[in-house]
Amino acid sequence: MGKQNIDWANLGFGYIKTDYRYVSNYKNGAWDEGTLTTEDTITLSECACVFQYAQTCFEGLKAYTTEDGHIVTFRPDLNAERMINSAKRLEMPPFSKERFLDAITKLVAANADFVPPYGSGATLYIRPFLFGTNPVIGVKPATEYQFRAFVTPVGPYFKDGAKPITIRVCDFDRAAPHGTGHVKAGLNYAMSLHAIVDAHNQGFDENMYLDAATRTYVEETGGANFIFVTKDNTVVTPKSDSILPSITRRSILYVAEHCLGLKAEERPVPFEEVKDFAECGLCGTAAVVSPVGKIVDHGKEICFPSGMEKMGPVTQKLYDTLTGIQMGHIEAPEGWIHVIK
Repeated sequence: MGKQNIDWANLGFGYIKTDYRYVSNYKNGAWDEGTLTTEDTITLSECACVFQYAQTCFEGLKAYTTEDGHIVTFRPDLNAERMINSAKRLEMPPFSKERFLDAITKLVAANADFVPPYGSGATLYIRPFLFGTNPVIGVKPATEYQFRAFVTPVGPYFKDGAKPITIRVCDFDRAAPHGTGHVKAGLNYAMSLHAIVDAHNQGFDENMYLDAATRTYVEETGGANFIFVTKDNTVVTPKSDSILPSITRRSILYVAEHCLGLKAEERPVPFEEVKDFAECGLCGTAAVVSPVGKIVDHGKEICFPSGMEKMGPVTQKLYDTLTGIQMGHIEAPEGWIHVIK
């Protein structure tokens, strides 16, 4: 067919229906063989467990066209492992790593015409998700489930370059110490919606959540992990059992240490230490890295030396190296790139 007639340079970050999606159903204790389908709607009972008790989890990853013309995904095995952990925490039957990778490979290949060309700045976003489908009125897990995955082409998260954002210290809690903050459950994101809308209404771009137990340690935002850079160029990320284990964050720590020769630390970060950092950013699949220029703590401003005009120099190197690996013009560590075609 050839590439779709899409204005790749002006794509937003939103949903565009593509030709195929992948579906597999779980019933009587086993997953079926799964299939690609053109049907993009789902018919469920009004009493389906996903509606009544939010028994659902999801993942997010991207497919890229590399410099040499291949279509690839970035570390999808880690997405598969994280989804297995999410499913187990929510009492859902895991979709195996092998099945997950096979589904993603078939799905992206079937929608190859929607993968943006190299150099466009756009990518193909992949959304796998898993949810309880049978009617459940008592509070208990479902017995039937569906695994689905769809793709949609998306533009660069920052069309005009990544300008530093302003975030606030949030009065709401994101996750309890022994809750579900470490898994990618839909309910985590539902409870963050009020906080992010309130932040936007107050003129802030995002929220910084502190630990719920003591409110003295940095955790994450509603949808991204923090990275900090010290004045001696050490890359630091917060460590907590209630932080989602970001694949981008883990990759950045590796890149910092093994590609750029920087010291990298994953450790608890007291909020009191934040004012002493030279750079700050948020990392995740959608934007890769979003630079932070200012944090506002109930009227008190913490302004980073890197400023409000551009990424700090170390953050920029991390971003350039990681995206270079994803796009194929920097050699990737072994096993990081999964070739679709």
